[in-house]
Amino acid sequence: MSVPADAVGQPKKAATAAWIGSALEYYDFFIYGSAAALIFPEIFFDKSDPATATLLSLATFGVAYAARPIGALFLGHFGDKLGRKKIMVFTLILMGLSTFLIGCLPTRDQVGTLAPVLLVLCRVLQGISAAGEQASANSMTLEHAPPHRRGFFTSFTLSGTQGGQLLATLAFIPIAALPEDQLLSWGWRIPFFLSIAVAVVGYVIRRKLEETPAFEQQTASEGVVKMPLAFLARNHWADVLRVIAGALIASVSTIFTVWALAYATSDSVGMSRSSMLWVGALANLVALGTIPAWATLSDRIGRRPVYLIGAAGSGVMMFVYLWAISTGNYPLTLVLGIVTFGVVYSAANGVWPAFYGEMFSTRVRLSGMAIGTQIGFAVAGFAVTFAAQIAGPDGSDWSAVAFFTAALCVPPVIAVLTARETHSIPTEQLGERTPKPTAERATVTA
Repeated sequence: MSVPADAVGQPKKAATAAWIGSALEYYDFFIYGSAAALIFPEIFFDKSDPATATLLSLATFGVAYAARPIGALFLGHFGDKLGRKKIMVFTLILMGLSTFLIGCLPTRDQVGTLAPVLLVLCRVLQGISAAGEQASANSMTLEHAPPHRRGFFTSFTLSGTQGGQLLATLAFIPIAALPEDQLLSWGWRIPFFLSIAVAVVGYVIRRKLEETPAFEQQTASEGVVKMPLAFLARNHWADVLRVIAGALIASVSTIFTVWALAYATSDSVGMSRSSMLWVGALANLVALGTIPAWATLSDRIGRRPVYLIGAAGSGVMMFVYLWAISTGNYPLTLVLGIVTFGVVYSAANGVWPAFYGEMFSTRVRLSGMAIGTQIGFAVAGFAVTFAAQIAGPDGSDWSAVAFFTAALCVPPVIAVLTARETHSIPTEQLGERTPKPTAERATVTA
């Protein structure tokens, strides 16, 4: 079987496009999380009641996650009918535009309650965009990757996400250091305005990427499924449920990134904004190395054991990390934050792109990943709001939040224990209920 000359470099091109696109996309997404924890309670909500203002601000962070399942239904459908590339370009443009508009919004002091309404509308657009971003990028890299390195190549989508979170954190460190009046008047808008550059760079990179051979072969030989969602519900409903359960692991990220930041900088603990932003920055920097390392290990020993380490380990480590914050000991918080998020959580984070994608066939891979992950992520997004409620009136009951986060790690553990191991299955057989033996397949395709 001949391989086109330009196809050899496509796995690297796809991984690069996924990394850069996801980094740029999630830069937009995560600067909102930092602003929701540090700034928006002051300028978009009634600051005479700080606790309620913080709760409402964190709820707007979760709004995007509520919009994600709706976006997944539409973007998953069109991604399996029109191709992965078109969705990747569309989601990037939508994210850049909606994020730029957030930077243009008037504050509560200027237009009253209209301000938070406009904020929520822009946040919904961000959620719709994010719904198709990871699923399309994961499908693109998985279908371009060599069969024995699918874990490694698909991990670039998630290391790109961590890169975007790192960029967002670094962008907010100098902003958070501004004098209070400058920060709340114009400083907070700067990271949002930069999203225009994000959209332009991402568009240039992604428009040059070729569609995946698996999708083109599927289209040429059997055609696309007319109703991907119906096919998905009929043939892959159990896998969708597993992905939904597995995606709850993202609660660790949202609690770490948003709630823990708000808690550490609250009056009850008193750490500075800049110092806590550095915890997130360094943890994400470490994750840039550990994510592909865990993914490479999964190519050798399987997805299930590596994912299990991340899911179960994260539930335990969040207790230790939140306890460290409660002590006010910054060096301890820094070290445990890096271990919790940069190392342990990265085991699950680096493996799930391949682990989830390998559950589905090419004809519904994007739909299955998009719908399953986004429903789970919707719960994870609102985990921040629930955490703010159960943390007590002064927001200092860290142990309740730790138990809550650990409970959300249980469904991912169950999902991985009931899933098939897929790392050694040929790409063209993924999603089949009874894959043919590798030797038999080699004879047929020789």
